[in-house]
Amino acid sequence: MANHYYSDEDLARFPEIGRNVPDLAAKFFDWYGAVFADGALSAREKSIIALAVAHAVQCPYCIDAYSRDALEKGADLEYGLNIDFWQAIKGTQARLSITRYDVCETCGGSGSAGGQTATCPQCNGTGSVSQMAGAMRFNLTCPKCGGTGKLRNACPTCHGEGRIAHAETVDVRIPPGARNGSRLRVPGKGNAGTLGAPSGDLYINTRVEEHPYFHREGDDIEIRVPVTVSEAGLGAKIEVPTIDGRTLLKIPQGTHNGQKFRMREKGVFNARGNQRGDQIVEVAIQTPLVQDERTKEILRELATLHPEDPRAELWEKL
Repeated sequence: MANHYYSDEDLARFPEIGRNVPDLAAKFFDWYGAVFADGALSAREKSIIALAVAHAVQCPYCIDAYSRDALEKGADLEYGLNIDFWQAIKGTQARLSITRYDVCETCGGSGSAGGQTATCPQCNGTGSVSQMAGAMRFNLTCPKCGGTGKLRNACPTCHGEGRIAHAETVDVRIPPGARNGSRLRVPGKGNAGTLGAPSGDLYINTRVEEHPYFHREGDDIEIRVPVTVSEAGLGAKIEVPTIDGRTLLKIPQGTHNGQKFRMREKGVFNARGNQRGDQIVEVAIQTPLVQDERTKEILRELATLHPEDPRAELWEKL
């Protein structure tokens, strides 16, 4: 088949030229409909097949268009970031040191500059690259070296790769309410793609350190607060710590050990729901330290006033 070259003017006057390759690719998919189920091929796999057809009909315009679609963007990167409890609650600005492939500044990502020659890193000198589309493999002319297997005027900095590894410091904003295991995305800070393909993204997994007293459960904060026997028995207003500071909590008369009280909207702010969680306070009754006769006398008097067996219900169920 003759090698045809179409100008932009030709394509404007005869749009059916630009549709030629997609039509052929559509026929190709229909032909293999029994092999590939609907939805079995991704958009990139379809672009690879269309690119193979474009090479077969020798349409430079279509080869260029589908080459861009068939390229893979740079790989995503994942890093872990340790933050403390308060940084997760209030939000913070962190600096993270990463190593990533970035576009070579010397050649601008083209891979060529100067007068040197190097083996093409895309095809390893073979002049062709393989692309998978479903269960099929296509051998295509290497788009980096044009099928020569060599890069003329190879860039002395990246040796024809078009990108180079370097260390970089990334400023990361941790939003208020970040959870342990939260995954934050920084667009375009992954590895650079080849031949002008877009860069991947950077994903940061947060690891939140435990607090000695506060325990987080979703957007709620849980804490265990000690109270005296008299406070639990008679009732009282006590100060309890929250993530906003000290707050009064009313303990009703006859509070039991382990009883829980909910303090509305004293938990973690959730930006997605635009609301705060609650704080759950668990009461831990502390018995007095008995070191004098007067305290013993009061406790004996208390036992006389309340002779009921607290384990009676337990024995009934055994």
